[in-house]
Amino acid sequence: MGTRLVVTPIVESHLESQIMLLRLAKASAVAAVLAMALAGCTSSTSLVTKRTQGYEIPDSALQQIRPGQSQQLVTLVLGSPQSTNSFGDQTAWYYVETKVQQTSFGLTMVQERTVLAIYFDKNKKVVDKAVYGLADGKVVNVDTRRTPSFGQDRTFIESILSSF
Repeated sequence: MGTRLVVTPIVESHLESQIMLLRLAKASAVAAVLAMALAGCTSSTSLVTKRTQGYEIPDSALQQIRPGQSQQLVTLVLGSPQSTNSFGDQTAWYYVETKVQQTSFGLTMVQERTVLAIYFDKNKKVVDKAVYGLADGKVVNVDTRRTPSFGQDRTFIESILSSF
């Protein structure tokens, strides 16, 4: 009989260390994939974005508008108005600033609205200015009903085909 060499403990130990390394590699891969997935959700582009619609009305520009100034000066300070209104020989210019939050799902929520109204006399000079906020506004429901018309409601194609 010859001598026997016992190698099993070393082989088992080596096999166990390879299994441990494989498990560690899998766990690391799963952690990396999970970290990338979470980083994609919470990157600098968050779920809610804040922005301003319309004009940005700085306080410094607002302080520059005083009674007696011309429409040209108001245009230089604030730019062209978003909307104008004339009644009699007086004119009003409106600048609207709306601060909104929009979710990545498309839901838009108005956080703040400021309307700057500048009133001019017949000589195109500033008479007064007023700043209105959301609390000053009134919600107006738009009626979506249609006025009934004579005949039938037809599409464009139906109208053409019915003429033959």
